[in-house]
Amino acid sequence: MSYSTVVSPALLAHHLDDPGWRLFDCRHQLSDPDAGARAYASGHLPGASFLHLDRDLSGPMNGSNGRHPLPDPQLLAARLGAAGVSRDTQVVAYDDAGGMIASRMWWLLRWLGHERVAVLDGGIERWVAEGRPLSTESPAVAAVPFEGAPRDWVATTQEVLADVREGQFCLIDARSPDRFRGENETLDPVGGHIPGARNRFFRDNLDSDGCFRPAAELRRELLALLAGTDPKQAVMTCGSGVTACHNLLAMEIAGLHDARLYAGSWSEWCSDPARPVASQVP
Repeated sequence: MSYSTVVSPALLAHHLDDPGWRLFDCRHQLSDPDAGARAYASGHLPGASFLHLDRDLSGPMNGSNGRHPLPDPQLLAARLGAAGVSRDTQVVAYDDAGGMIASRMWWLLRWLGHERVAVLDGGIERWVAEGRPLSTESPAVAAVPFEGAPRDWVATTQEVLADVREGQFCLIDARSPDRFRGENETLDPVGGHIPGARNRFFRDNLDSDGCFRPAAELRRELLALLAGTDPKQAVMTCGSGVTACHNLLAMEIAGLHDARLYAGSWSEWCSDPARPVASQVP
């Protein structure tokens, strides 16, 4: 059996020694890019390898493509193969931020056509709270071929700009409500949001324990947000294309498939002062 949304700590614990499963620690702090690697070194789930948001799960910035551009598909495929991920591997990603970074890895693998990928529900916090072990050993992993090709799941800036006038998409922004309104902006030089966007703070997908809420609840709220728009016409955005993936995972859990990602998100959008900016909430 394969898993393509979330898995529980109990299920993962049952497969820790399964050679067909690979586990990845994706912890990261925007304010301290080396914090994830330090946290991994001090203790991680047994058998997990570390992947860095900036170096492994993103491509190089050029000043106009956002803070976390998508990685080159061929380089990402090579990196995954070197980390022991083949077509048949069940991948599980985790972090310590409610799945915020792990969801980025989840989406990237699915973007390349790899369906056997899930996020650890509740992350390392839930794992530890349940009394499960940590390790400081880095696993020895044999490289394998990884086959994958990008799906047409990315909306370009040009498409989003055209849709500001046409209004065919349902653009959903995963940032906090204050940043969506253009308040307390500390990451990007301009505050606000893309005109016509709707706000769905990614943390609204989680319960008080940091686990994803039931599928029926997510589906009800997301359908209300879509307001009749086909999920295939939904485009997820955020600050830099990371937390938007959390909403994409919530959509998948809710059975709402094939929404796209605006990978550059607000950090790419606001790099050009000619693009329109909104601050009022629709």
